[in-house]
Amino acid sequence: MCIHVLHVAVVCFVGMSGKLVVVTCGGGNGAHCLAGLAAMRSDIESRVLTLYKDEAERWSAKLDSGMLITVHNEDGSKKTIETKPALVTKDPQKAITGADYIFIVVPAFAHAQYFEAMSPYVSENTVIVGLPGQAGFEFECVHILKAKAKTSAIVAFESLPWVCRLIEFGKNIEILGFKDTLGASILKGKQCNLTRPIIETNQYILGEKPKVRRVQNYIAITLMAKSIVHPPIMYGKWSQWDGKPLKEKPLFYQGIDERQAELLSGVSDECMATAKAIEKKIEGLDMSDVIHVFDWYLNYYSDQITDKSNLMMAMRTNKAYNGLVHPMKEVEPGKFVPDFTYRYMKEDVPQGIVPIKGIAELAGVATPYLDEVITWCQKQLNKEFIVGTSLTGKDLEETRAPQKYGISTLQELFSGDFETTPI
Repeated sequence: MCIHVLHVAVVCFVGMSGKLVVVTCGGGNGAHCLAGLAAMRSDIESRVLTLYKDEAERWSAKLDSGMLITVHNEDGSKKTIETKPALVTKDPQKAITGADYIFIVVPAFAHAQYFEAMSPYVSENTVIVGLPGQAGFEFECVHILKAKAKTSAIVAFESLPWVCRLIEFGKNIEILGFKDTLGASILKGKQCNLTRPIIETNQYILGEKPKVRRVQNYIAITLMAKSIVHPPIMYGKWSQWDGKPLKEKPLFYQGIDERQAELLSGVSDECMATAKAIEKKIEGLDMSDVIHVFDWYLNYYSDQITDKSNLMMAMRTNKAYNGLVHPMKEVEPGKFVPDFTYRYMKEDVPQGIVPIKGIAELAGVATPYLDEVITWCQKQLNKEFIVGTSLTGKDLEETRAPQKYGISTLQELFSGDFETTPI
């Protein structure tokens, strides 16, 4: 895959002729939020595509009575919004045909399934949005959509816009809070001729909050991925485990120790070093959005953290993490062992830190912390992604590392059929 760096002026948001067709892919908390919020706009046709089991049938059966979104405001008040998507289906042709914006709101391991399902029906000038994108989102999208990707734009958000929970499937969703700002990158096919400004239109679909902020290029947002958090903590916690069951589930974030914090900080340092190396080698790039994970916590959870002296204490005293525990399996009543098949490992390694390692490798940056974490994690997953310090493992095809897609030089990430444009 190749990308070209181009700078153009930001365009003001303009009125839309006809209805904007917005498709939400997924059936979880985030998908319910997005589908409901988009449907509030009279000039948006909100559709839902969910391929998981019988979700489409279950949601569609409740569609006539509509959805309720309960929003918790910062002042403690609540408001209830009545809304209703126009269509919920598991038929990709019905959902995708004529779509202007397609939001992928499912875990990273399920992205490929949706790309493959929608590919025959994607039109020219479609915007495909990862909410969030996660590392390697663009590589996989371009690989599966092939020529159609060249006439599309691919947007990746750094995280979900809201903290939300599903009260009743297909019926009632609760928004507990909004992010203040949310970074998004754009990868635009050179044959894409969009007339609507992409960032502003995303803002219109999401609503007033959070403020959507343009990240200059897609590699910066990849190196910002929060998938770096879970694997180092899992490694630090369980690499010396004696195999004996525990009597209770240990705290995850608030149980972090000095070794786990060192591992996480080291991985974050390597992401920053990679960003700086790329900025030096590729003219015109701004990688300043790639900040240390400690600074990220201070930015995003400032009012939740009581001890900001270092990364370990910031995580241990973050009220947003109250009560969150390690993924565990109960092997017998009151006895627990770690669950290495949970998404903290199963997703955040092949679709998280391995693609980041791949980018670092192309940039010529040594990554001893990443190598150590990946080496241990792959053993627990019974996979081989890395051999020594090189991404040459037999299971690399199961990841979203750029090397999987035939990318062998840093320059290939920024030249050819795609543009990173600040639209």
